[in-house]
Amino acid sequence: VQLVESGGGLVQPGGSLRLSCAASGFTFSNYAMRWYRQAPGKERELLAIISVSGISSYFRDSVKGRFTISRDNAENTVYLQMNNLKPEDTAVYYCYANLGGTSKWGQGTQVTVSS
Repeated sequence: VQLVESGGGLVQPGGSLRLSCAASGFTFSNYAMRWYRQAPGKERELLAIISVSGISSYFRDSVKGRFTISRDNAENTVYLQMNNLKPEDTAVYYCYANLGGTSKWGQGTQVTVSS
């Protein structure tokens, strides 16, 4: 079982990034997927969940309207589109799956928003 994030990097304020999380080793279409982030010195926080049917929920007012979670079950991939990025979005971003009681995390991808 593996989750591999990609797409992070350095972006200027107001810019956009699309993060990807490629899943393998389990039946991706059977599980909800989540994106979290962890900023330096802060706790990891839940950003968004997407259900097996593609219904999305967002858990931080600070990202609502700017971030969009989506999934492609044919590609076994979950995405996080991030627009109008702000310096406070700087963090390591992780995808996560709860596989019937077993937690699986990706290794994370760094997003740095700075001019």
